[in-house]
Amino acid sequence: MEIFGSTFDDSVFSEARDRVSVSVAPYTAKRCEPEWFCESTALDTDNSLEKQKVFKFRGDLAVRQGKYQTALDAYSSCLEWIADNNLTIRRDVLEGMARCCTKLGLRDRALDFADLLSKEASNTCHLTGLLLLKVSIYQHFGAVGAKMSSLQRLCCLLPFNPWHWYELGQTCLKLLEPDTSPVAGSTQTCGSVGEQKDGETEEHQEDAEDLDEDRIWLKACICFIRTRLLLRILQQQQSSFVLQRSNSALQTAEEALQHLNPKETSLQALIEVMSEDLIPEKMREDYQDGESLASVCMQSFRERWWNKVLLARILETDGRRRQTQRDTI
Repeated sequence: MEIFGSTFDDSVFSEARDRVSVSVAPYTAKRCEPEWFCESTALDTDNSLEKQKVFKFRGDLAVRQGKYQTALDAYSSCLEWIADNNLTIRRDVLEGMARCCTKLGLRDRALDFADLLSKEASNTCHLTGLLLLKVSIYQHFGAVGAKMSSLQRLCCLLPFNPWHWYELGQTCLKLLEPDTSPVAGSTQTCGSVGEQKDGETEEHQEDAEDLDEDRIWLKACICFIRTRLLLRILQQQQSSFVLQRSNSALQTAEEALQHLNPKETSLQALIEVMSEDLIPEKMREDYQDGESLASVCMQSFRERWWNKVLLARILETDGRRRQTQRDTI
C-alpha cells in the first residue's frame, strides 16, 4: 500500500543533462568619486535619467545636511526629469518635497504635495506612507486633532500594528496633561485642515467633537489596552532588540493605564471590545499590507471600535471628571 505523498516521479532519478559552459564578457563596474553629483560637470549630459539621478542625489544630500531650501530646489528640478512611468521615484521625490516644506514652515505647500501623493496612491503601502507623512506634518504644526485623525486611519488600515495604537495613545495622553487644553487643540485642528481636499474634512469634524476631556481619556484607555493586547501576541514571535523594544513599550502602556486609572469593571469591558477581532484566523484574513486599494474595504475608526466603546457606557460611571470628583470628596 502506497502512503500518500511517498511516491516520486521517475524524472527525479534521471541523469542530469550536461551543461555547456559559455564564456561571458567581463563586466567593469562604474566607479564614482564621493559626491560626484555635486560637480558642475555632472549635468553635462543629454541623458534624462542621469540628470534625474544628479538632482535626486543632491536633494538627498541637502536633506541630510539640514539645507532644506536647497533640497527643495533640487527635488523640484528632479521632478522635471522623471519619466511618466517611474512612479516610485516620483512618489519618493514628492514626499521629500513635502518634508522639506514642513521643515521650512510651509504648511500649505506641504499639504499640497501630500494631496498629490494621495491622488496617486494605488495600494495600502502607498496609503500607509501618505498617512505617516501627514502625521509628521500635523505634528510639526501642532494640529493635534488632524494628527489623531491620521493615526486613527492608520489603525484602521493596519489594525494589528501596535505602534500606531501606541502613538495614538501617547497623543491622547499629552492632551490630558494639565497645561494642555483640548479646546485649543480643536481650534488648531480646524485652522490646519481647512485645505483638505481628499474627503477627510467630515471625518476631522467628527473627531473634533471627541476632543472632550472624558472622551480623550477613554480613547487613551482603549489605545493602550489595544497596544498591550497586540504586543503580548507578537512577543511570542520576537527576539533580540525587537523584543526589547516591545517590552519597553509594554511597560510604558502598563504605566499609562495605571495613570489613567480606569475602574476594574471599565477595564474589563474595554478589553472585551478591543479584543473582539484578535482571532488568529481573522487577523490573517484582514492583513492588507501591499494590497490594491480597489480591493480593500476599510471601516472607519468610529464604525469599527469607537461606537462600540461608547455603547459600553463607560463614561457614565468612570472618566476624568468622575475621578476628580471622587478625589475631592
